[in-house]
Amino acid sequence: MESPNLVLDLGQIRRDARNGRLSVDQLVDIIEQQQQTIKRLTTNERRLLERLTQYEPQAASETTTKQATTDTPTAAYSVDAESKRRRKHRRHKKSSGRQPTEVKFAAADRLQNVYPDDVPQSDCHLVRERAVWRLESGRAVRVGYRIFAGPGGHEPRIPGVTPRCEYGIEILVVLAFLVYLIGISLDKACVVLGFFCQLPLSKSQADVLLRQLAQHWEGEYDLLCDLLVQAAVVYMDETGWKVGEQRCSLWAFASKLHRVFLFGCHKDDPTLDKILPPDEFEGIGVSDDATVYQKRFKQGQKCWAHLLRKAIKLALMYPDTEKYQQFLDKLLEIFHDAKRSAGDGRLGTEGRQQRVEALQARLAELLRPHTGETNSEMSPPEHTLTNLANELHRLMIAKELFTFVLVPEVEGTNNRMERELRNPALDRKAGRTNKTATGAHRRSVIVSVLQSLRANLPNFSLTSVLEEVGRWMKEGLSLFAKQWESLQDKEAATANTG
Repeated sequence: MESPNLVLDLGQIRRDARNGRLSVDQLVDIIEQQQQTIKRLTTNERRLLERLTQYEPQAASETTTKQATTDTPTAAYSVDAESKRRRKHRRHKKSSGRQPTEVKFAAADRLQNVYPDDVPQSDCHLVRERAVWRLESGRAVRVGYRIFAGPGGHEPRIPGVTPRCEYGIEILVVLAFLVYLIGISLDKACVVLGFFCQLPLSKSQADVLLRQLAQHWEGEYDLLCDLLVQAAVVYMDETGWKVGEQRCSLWAFASKLHRVFLFGCHKDDPTLDKILPPDEFEGIGVSDDATVYQKRFKQGQKCWAHLLRKAIKLALMYPDTEKYQQFLDKLLEIFHDAKRSAGDGRLGTEGRQQRVEALQARLAELLRPHTGETNSEMSPPEHTLTNLANELHRLMIAKELFTFVLVPEVEGTNNRMERELRNPALDRKAGRTNKTATGAHRRSVIVSVLQSLRANLPNFSLTSVLEEVGRWMKEGLSLFAKQWESLQDKEAATANTG
């Protein structure tokens, strides 16, 4: 029997029926198929007429007249009923706006086959197709990847593309650099990529890409935290931050090669214990004299810049009081002499210790007239000077002022961390903080990895970063994972030697 989608030969059907070659059931099937075809065609006709009425009003009157005069039951297929069904469908089922893979693949600028390694291409078979946006020569292009699997079914990964992502890693890195290191908003980052690279990217898509990048780098972030604990010297500083309406802190830590940022944390002992556990961290902690850092490290170095600023402020606020200027001048002289001793390569361990003892004697002599207890009878500047002298004396007794003379690798100030926090501080002032704790953690992961790459790469650029990150994805072992393995091997060798 012919398909219902084909035009039936009524004459042949009539002859077959008269000759007994068609049963009653077959005739009923033909009638039923034709009714379904009539219904489908009628619905299509009315949909076309509905669209036509937007441009030709006459068609509307013809449609109305036809509905009134037709003998077939069209209530379920009227224009009004169809419009109601469409409105109801739109109301209850909103489209995600996502294009099918076939449409994206058809719009690709070029096609590229991806085969598994060490498998002859003739033995592979096509398993899926993916359209991915890439940056090539500074311009966005959509590449259609045809992924082939070997006999075992193993699918190769697309080079430079994270799992289930429709954008290359280079786009994710550029976006993260613009938003988190340069400090521009997501909206402006999308505009920049659209203007310079012709990349169509919405704010919601950009937000998803940053989340995917943070998930992809989560393991590297954990490694950075582990490597930080093993560092010989760690610099740390903090500034204010906000998560939603909640006031909190941004805490930053830096060793020679590694950076760890905590956006949206509490400035307290539990947070510091998590990053630098007291029973594991044996390095030198360089910080200001905040309470959370006091008596914290086995060996510490307090930031001279913080201490000198207090003396500078006192001398500037009371320029007519010569005592404050003299105190500042002598304190600066001691610090500068300490810096010269720290940089003197001729000094050995014993010579450096002698220099420190001499510096401490000079500092004690300077502080002696100003130390003591404060009282309500003191003027504000005298109260400030006494507090500063007491603080310096306490830090000198704790041996946290001249550690940088004994250990040349240590800096006498915490300026490097203040530079690390400069851009985030500007983001905070501009209101570009985080709305949720999840967003704060995402920012912590991405900023830590990018800033650590800056510390490790001789030339921090998009090219060098992509080469390094691309190698991670290809080899399955990041730069920080290699550093951790090397550290473990050294510890094992030391233990065996001992």
